[in-house]
Amino acid sequence: GNRLRLELHGVSGRVGELNRAAARLARAEADAASRPVLVAGSMGPTGQMLAPMGTLSYDEAVAAFAEQAAALVEGGVDVLWIETMSDLEEVRAAVEGCRQAAPTVPVVSTMTFDTRGRTMMGVTPERAAEEIGALGVVALGANCGKGPDELEAAIARMGGAGPVVPLIAKANAGAPRLEGDRAVYDATPEDMAHYALRVRNLGARIIGACCGSTPEHIRAIAQALGSA
Repeated sequence: GNRLRLELHGVSGRVGELNRAAARLARAEADAASRPVLVAGSMGPTGQMLAPMGTLSYDEAVAAFAEQAAALVEGGVDVLWIETMSDLEEVRAAVEGCRQAAPTVPVVSTMTFDTRGRTMMGVTPERAAEEIGALGVVALGANCGKGPDELEAAIARMGGAGPVVPLIAKANAGAPRLEGDRAVYDATPEDMAHYALRVRNLGARIIGACCGSTPEHIRAIAQALGSA
């Protein structure tokens, strides 16, 4: 929900309103739970390319992320969660924006390795682990992509790079395919439970799912990890 992304839908002036509302709704559900639940404020890419490859300046990106982060923190999130990134420079801008808006709130970041083992911008898992780790995030890893197999390979490579913070794994519920104008994900809850155990064995310590996941997928992951 950053300004640049919301601009595509004609609602860039509602950044604060929409992010605060989302965070407050999540906060209310978390506080009503019978056990401690953290709320993470998801911060995705701007959808634009930074200069010199694109027209978006680094400072403009920082400002957009800072605006979103401030609203999420005001709404009650516990952690700022930068995800689905492909460009390390955009990750840096997002982290800087978070720090400007909320210096004491923890920040994590994940990238998407969906182009032959790299991000769309050519970043390898090893380089991501090294450079994102140097930004002082509290956790890092991989999310989204073309399903568990691809994400597992990225986690294995990131783990091999020796990051000093916990690894995050959040795979899509299988490889997406289009049926008409609808994306369909084929992984069953059982499939995602097996994926969760595999990425844990590869070193991931924060494990979940991304696109196509349902409450049943998340429940299966939690049960698998809790009983193994």
